[in-house]
Amino acid sequence: MSIVLLDASSLGVDLDLSLFSSMKDCHIWPNTMKEDLVTRIRNSRILVSNRVLLTKEALCQAEKLELIALTSTGFNNVDIDYCRQREISVANVSSYSTESVTQHCFSMLLYLLEQTRYYDDYVRQGLYNTGGIFADVSRPWFEINGKVWGIIGMGSIGRRVAQVAAAFGAKPVYYSTSGAMREENFPERSLANLLSESDIVSVHAPLNDKTQNLMGELQFRSMKKRAFFLNLGRGGIVDEKALYHALREGWIAGAALDVLANEPPSDTNPLLKQLGKNLLITPHNAWGSIESRQTLIKEVHQNVMAHLRGEKRNLIV
Repeated sequence: MSIVLLDASSLGVDLDLSLFSSMKDCHIWPNTMKEDLVTRIRNSRILVSNRVLLTKEALCQAEKLELIALTSTGFNNVDIDYCRQREISVANVSSYSTESVTQHCFSMLLYLLEQTRYYDDYVRQGLYNTGGIFADVSRPWFEINGKVWGIIGMGSIGRRVAQVAAAFGAKPVYYSTSGAMREENFPERSLANLLSESDIVSVHAPLNDKTQNLMGELQFRSMKKRAFFLNLGRGGIVDEKALYHALREGWIAGAALDVLANEPPSDTNPLLKQLGKNLLITPHNAWGSIESRQTLIKEVHQNVMAHLRGEKRNLIV
């Protein structure tokens, strides 16, 4: 048996990997660059991977490969068609980060909504103790209570965000990117109607043919000028140039992103020009609470052990 963890450091250097390190013939690599990939997977039966790109050209060199155990929900980085052709099983982990992503969503929104950076700087720079006023409200902000919160993608995370938003007193509505007919506790809208009526819009959808560039210039222009936009789904759902213009030209009030089309972003990404103004970007870490990552590694280990017992668990292929 040969088990290879390709990019363990992407899960956090603090994560306990003893479930894997104690296994016989298990090799753990902090990171795997493209030029090292084939050498590391050539004799493996099981690959554990987070973000390494597993193409047909690489996988065809791994003739003994039986299982790719992903430490993620998304599987855009794996050539699924080739795995199906080769009968290589692919397993993912779902719903492990629901609470983590939901909390991060509200953290980002409140940072922008309440002008936290401005007021933090106001105190840090000594303006409060020298300004002669007991309360500064020069940067206005509004409450979540009573506002319409539009949710794009009503999976486990979108549903949980809706529940917490409702606890704040918001009025959640949603748009289903899959078109699946499910009974929800919140009203469904077309995308156009959701964007036009919402004060807050958050994305919690996967990237696929239906969601690629779902949010473009037309969509941002149709939103309220005081609205805030959050993307915690996948970067490719948003046309980043359109979002840059929306922020720079005031089509919307602000945006918070935990995902980008290219990660890490290049220096030429126009969105970087808006940082510190009306844009917050976090480095794809909404999923990464300590509790979430601990659950993740346990689930991945169970997927691997199920395969070794000849059982099917969380299989995409």
